[in-house]
Amino acid sequence: MFARCAICHKVTQGGGNSVGPNLFGVVGRKSASLQDFQYSGPMKALAITWTDDKLSEWVSGPAKMVPGTKMAFPGITSKADVRNVVAYLDTLK
Repeated sequence: MFARCAICHKVTQGGGNSVGPNLFGVVGRKSASLQDFQYSGPMKALAITWTDDKLSEWVSGPAKMVPGTKMAFPGITSKADVRNVVAYLDTLK
């Protein structure tokens, strides 16, 4: 399921960004906190910590969670697929 995300996101430790920010270590990270990525204004204003619940909300509909985000991905509708993506992100430590 993450292959859809990997089109725009890298997941390697110490790796750079792509179209989207590198997601290695995203769980527990503050939103819009990577210094070398240009986040949208609404994303910068979000000021949350990426928990499993917040990541589930995000991958279910980025524009619903953060209107004005640069992320064009419409979201994942299957709850099982959302859980699988978040479970994968949990492994990136």
